[in-house]
Amino acid sequence: MEAAAIANLSQLVDDSFAQAMEVLAACKGRIVISGIGKSAIIAQKIVATLNSTGSPAIFLHAADAIHGDLGMVQAEDVVIIISKSGESPEIKVLVPLIRNFGNPIMALVGNTNSYLARNAAYVFNTTVDQEACPNNLAPTTSTTAQMVMGDAIAVCLMRQKGFRMEDFAKLHPGGALGKKLYLRVSDLLHDNEKPQVPETATLKEVIVEMTQKRMGVTAVVNDANHLAGVITDGDLRRMLERNGMEQITASDIMTRHPKVIGPNQLAVNALDLMRQYAITNLAVVEDGQYVGMIHLHDLVKEGLI
Repeated sequence: MEAAAIANLSQLVDDSFAQAMEVLAACKGRIVISGIGKSAIIAQKIVATLNSTGSPAIFLHAADAIHGDLGMVQAEDVVIIISKSGESPEIKVLVPLIRNFGNPIMALVGNTNSYLARNAAYVFNTTVDQEACPNNLAPTTSTTAQMVMGDAIAVCLMRQKGFRMEDFAKLHPGGALGKKLYLRVSDLLHDNEKPQVPETATLKEVIVEMTQKRMGVTAVVNDANHLAGVITDGDLRRMLERNGMEQITASDIMTRHPKVIGPNQLAVNALDLMRQYAITNLAVVEDGQYVGMIHLHDLVKEGLI
C-alpha cells in the first residue's frame, strides 16, 4: 500500500507544486515547517534534509506555537504546515495566526478540501487511499507519502539553487561521508615519507631507500624531479627472478608511466584508481613534479574503506 501511494504521488504534482517551489527558492528567510503528532516527526525529518541541502529551515511544533514558540517565525520566512486531515484543532488555531503575520502558508496535506488546504496559498497534495495499518488508523501510508513529498521539495530546491557536491561537503564535514567529499590527496601526504631515487641509482640504493621509507615502493625521478617511474617490492622480486644484481640501475627495474594523481584531487578518487588497477600505492605529481607517495593504508586509516 505504501509503495502504491508513493507511485501515485507523481500524479499529484501540479501547478501549485511548481508555484510553491518558485516561492521557496526565492525565500530570503527560512522555511518553517510545522505539524502535530506523527506529522510533526515527519516535519523534523524534512527540516533536517533541507538544512543539509542548502535551504535553511526550522521546526515549529503546532501545539507549542500557540504557547510562545510562534516568536520563531520571522518576516521573510515561508511556513509549511503538515497534516493528513488538515482539520486538527491545533492547526485551525495556528493558521490564522500565521496569516496575520503575513507569511506565505503552504499546506502539505492529505485532504485538499480541508480547512488547512482552503486557507493555504499553495498545496502539496499527499492524498492516500488508506493507511497500511490493518485498522486504517495508525499513520503509516500517509506519513510515508509526507516524507517522500518532503524529499521531492528538497531535491527541487537543490536543483533550483544549483547546490553542488562542494556545497554538500561544507555541510557534512563529519564521518566517512564528509571525508569522501572534502579529504584531498594533499591531506594524506604530510604524514608520509617521500621515497625517491634517481634513474642512475644502484640496486642497493633502491633497496635501502625502500627499506628506510617503509612504503613498499619508491619513485624514480630524473634530474628535473619529474617522475620517470616507480619501483615496487614486486618489481624487485621479478627482476631477481630474471637477472643477477650486478650493474642494474633503477631505470632498468622501474615501471614506466605509472598511475599518478594530483595533490588537489579528492582522496576518494585515489581509492577508485587503486581499486581499478589493483595497486596499493599512488605517486602524487603536481605540474610534472613528484611531490610524494600515498598508500592504501592511508585511505584505510581515514575511514574511506
